[in-house]
Amino acid sequence: MDTIALRFALPALVALTLFAAPAAAVEQNCRFIQAKPEREACYKRQEDELAAKRKPVAPANEGQTLETLRQMRQDDDAVYRSINNICRGC
Repeated sequence: MDTIALRFALPALVALTLFAAPAAAVEQNCRFIQAKPEREACYKRQEDELAAKRKPVAPANEGQTLETLRQMRQDDDAVYRSINNICRGC
């Protein structure tokens, strides 16, 4: 019974350490830096990293998106026309 618990506990522990490591690496402990300019620079870096993560991704090509929407509209219109030609009461 101990081997079964060990089989499940060991991979869970490894997964936990792998997922926790990136979070710890991103968050630096700036408050423990003694020199004020270095501490403020650390805070500034953290702020810039968070701002970069939160920035929305701009669409690659808006012209292509517009063309795709036009094509979808044409396809929808064709489907609607074909549906209207179906006899529903026959």
